[in-house]
Amino acid sequence: MGALVLACGNQADTEALFDVDAEVREVAAKPAKSVVDPLLRGLGGRRLVVHGTDADLAAIVLRIMRLDLLGGTAVGFVPAERSVIPKLWGIPADPEQAARVAVAGEVDPIPLIRDDAGGVLLGVGVLRSVRGVAYCDDATVLRGRASRVEVTPDPQGGEGLIVRVIHRGLLRNRVETTRGRAFQVGCLPVIPESDGVTYKRDVSRWTWYRHTADLRVIRGAI
Repeated sequence: MGALVLACGNQADTEALFDVDAEVREVAAKPAKSVVDPLLRGLGGRRLVVHGTDADLAAIVLRIMRLDLLGGTAVGFVPAERSVIPKLWGIPADPEQAARVAVAGEVDPIPLIRDDAGGVLLGVGVLRSVRGVAYCDDATVLRGRASRVEVTPDPQGGEGLIVRVIHRGLLRNRVETTRGRAFQVGCLPVIPESDGVTYKRDVSRWTWYRHTADLRVIRGAI
């Protein structure tokens, strides 16, 4: 079967994590399409494993989606730093254990979340200090202020995504959770954050929604 491992940024230990059946290619952090696209087209049925950050993984999955390769590409992830994705996907946070799952685990679909600026969301999307009106499908999830709004893919599939609206209290926070296919907000200017990357400017409207095709994630038992 084999695997192509993309070591994003300065990941000096990548080759030590994988056996001889994996080809390791060093690429820049958040690699550009001019680098990623030829590698994706040359997978030849192999698995694709990303060793890097959440932002690195998102940059590569975006190219998989843009090239319409979601249906034929199995994606594994080995986190190079603290990440929310292992908990969401149900994979080990330890790099050595995650590498074993990535090359030998079973493939399982997970909803792929997009935004209306052309990006993807694999881990957590965040809006901080929000004031406005927000919806998850037909349900009103915010009318007024919230300390924080978090959106993640639903690891169990479901409708697609999970929205958590967090209100800060004196003794404890109040968290309201809603599941659906899409989240949209109209608000005072706010800067969205996706997978640890802040958007280039503030916005007064923002949407995260489920893509028509799922991401084929390597996370099953080995």
